[in-house]
Amino acid sequence: MKNLVVTLGTVIAAAGFSLPLYAGDCVVHYERTACKGKEVESFKKCDGQAGCDKQKPANSPEECAAAALKSCNNSRLDITKYKVITATYDGQALVGGFDTSGNPDPAGANFCAADRPDLNQCD
Repeated sequence: MKNLVVTLGTVIAAAGFSLPLYAGDCVVHYERTACKGKEVESFKKCDGQAGCDKQKPANSPEECAAAALKSCNNSRLDITKYKVITATYDGQALVGGFDTSGNPDPAGANFCAADRPDLNQCD
């Protein structure tokens, strides 16, 4: 019986069938503001555009919101000035708590605060 289960699993995997790993569709939207003269480098992660969408693994709206918040992180302080990060889970917009300028807004869709120490650090 054990060999049958292993063989059946191998056949299913080989045929390209699999169970979904994540319960929902989490899409994080990035909109970058580059430091002056650094647009090419800053927008590189979105194929040369200021904004783009990226799929993120998430089993719930809370996990998707956590992925969106993590996307605010900026290690390129002299390249990217600011990010507006919004997200949807199964097509429904999530609340990030900030407006597009990063000011607190309980209904705001942006996840990035303007006063983050890793943003707004351009020379």
